[in-house]
Amino acid sequence: MRARALAALLVGTALIGPARAEAPQPKAVIETYISLAQAMYGDAAGAARDLSKAVDAFLTDPTEQTLTAAREAWRKARMPYQQTEGFRFGNKVMDELEGKVNAWPLDEGLIDYVDAKSYGETSDENPLYRANVIANKTIRIGKKQVDASKITKELLSDVLQEAGGVEANVATGYHAIEFLLWGQDLNGTGPGAGVRPATDYSLKDCTNGNCDRRRDYLKAATALLVDDLTAMAKAWDQNGKARQDILKKGPNEGLATILTGLGSLSYGELAGERMKLGLILHDPEEEHDCFSDNTHNSHYGDQIGMVAIYEGRYARTDGKTVEGPSMAAYARTKAPEEAAKLEAAMKNATEKLRAIKDRADSGKEAYDQMIAEGNAEGNKLVQEGVDALVAQARAIEGLVKKLGLKISVEGSQSLDEPSAVAK
Repeated sequence: MRARALAALLVGTALIGPARAEAPQPKAVIETYISLAQAMYGDAAGAARDLSKAVDAFLTDPTEQTLTAAREAWRKARMPYQQTEGFRFGNKVMDELEGKVNAWPLDEGLIDYVDAKSYGETSDENPLYRANVIANKTIRIGKKQVDASKITKELLSDVLQEAGGVEANVATGYHAIEFLLWGQDLNGTGPGAGVRPATDYSLKDCTNGNCDRRRDYLKAATALLVDDLTAMAKAWDQNGKARQDILKKGPNEGLATILTGLGSLSYGELAGERMKLGLILHDPEEEHDCFSDNTHNSHYGDQIGMVAIYEGRYARTDGKTVEGPSMAAYARTKAPEEAAKLEAAMKNATEKLRAIKDRADSGKEAYDQMIAEGNAEGNKLVQEGVDALVAQARAIEGLVKKLGLKISVEGSQSLDEPSAVAK
């Protein structure tokens, strides 16, 4: 009799299902978010140090082999950084530093020689469009003559970065280094990336002039990237400003910060500025990693970073895992229907961006070829990625509403008013 009663109880329990897990406390979710930020930015800084070592080895012996190794180190450095971008929006400290490390697009003629036929001679928006600081020891910024005889970190960050108030004057960060390693991609929407020769850095067999100053610029830019990423990582330390800022917020505002970052990156930044805009214009200059043809990896890195932040679980570059009470666990208990929709949207967006990455990795075509006018198959693949990211952002907004939070998501004219985007 007792056995039958116990069996009935077990069957009843199975039909009802397990009791809903208790929601983690917002404070615990925020602490996980901080731990993830520390780990991700720490990995980005570590990868930048590896890049710096590869650049040093290249400058010591500038051959095509050591240049290839430096380029590969740059590619490896991109992935951990791209996974951090979900922290950018909503965290003022990160957003301010982001412009120093990942600003884009850039008018590369500020830095070095360019192909005049494809690049042009002048720009109405930028007096420094062809300043070429590597070739010129003095440049004019506005009414001021600037001494650029010594190329230093300070010259790059304090003088040249956004010189004259022009955002396209990007003198620092990943993309300045990318240009210095690859040179311009002169293939348009055809196959191939930049092909800068190693001899551009040779003191014995210098090509394109000013190899000593080009070496100084590359070394300064790489050292500055290490400095800036280290500062971003330290901002999440025990007494770091980014950590203190989010801990000062109330529980709801802290959770809102997490979802602001994910929503803004999904919608306005990645789906809009980095993908849809280039698709509308069919312009390879709107490709994020345009010199190296690494864009497919950067977009995918953004997405897997967002998933890691939401799920509260990040696999570090050393193989260790950082995890804890997550936004996902909180959402599943407080808003299960909305959480399920968001998880499905994230899964779909990951698959769509993976498809873009797989197409590029297979060698079939690079991202700039996919967005080319007349490439129906490639355009469709990128548009599916855009649509999936927009759906992900909408699912985030649905969760925000159900949780009673308030956020403001970054927009993009290419999504909100595409007819106004000039072709």
